[in-house]
Amino acid sequence: MTGEVFLAVLIFALASSIKPGPNNIMLLASGVNFGFLRTIPHMLGVTLGFFLMLQAVGLGLGTLLEAYPQSQLAMKILGGAYLLYLAWRTAMSRSMKEGDAVARPFTFLQIAAFQWVNPKAWVVALSAIALYTSVERPYLTTLLIGFAFVVVNIFCTSVWTVFGTALRNWLADPVRLKWFNIAMGVLLALTLFPLLL
Repeated sequence: MTGEVFLAVLIFALASSIKPGPNNIMLLASGVNFGFLRTIPHMLGVTLGFFLMLQAVGLGLGTLLEAYPQSQLAMKILGGAYLLYLAWRTAMSRSMKEGDAVARPFTFLQIAAFQWVNPKAWVVALSAIALYTSVERPYLTTLLIGFAFVVVNIFCTSVWTVFGTALRNWLADPVRLKWFNIAMGVLLALTLFPLLL
């Protein structure tokens, strides 16, 4: 992979990772509700979960999914159901207290698993592999694409989490926090709209 192609991958990764989507909406809400440090496992779940999915697509999973369209439908149904569950959890979060037993951030495994049913993540992974993988060195270029996304996703997840953390003082009011979390849950559920089309 040439330097120009790697730069193109970085730009593609930034353009696809920084804009609002399911992951970033959840990171914003987690930053507000739990702060930066407690959201780190969530951030790592997005980054490493997507990296593993990207590697699987590069090693042939994408081709397998295209060969069996019914598996895509099953993934859409599972992904939609899981996204609605995450939207409900986000909307119902009501406390910023450190010791709150009810309110807790999403775990690394929950978010890493979500990447595998996140429709936006699949579109990005399939596009990145199709556009930037070299026929001569498919494994190496898949690894390099994954590395580019890890670097960019660490930055993007941090930006959204910091933005949420910056809103913590303003949203310390329980009524504001309640409506913010409901709004984030609704926005998260609305990210299903393109999936339904």
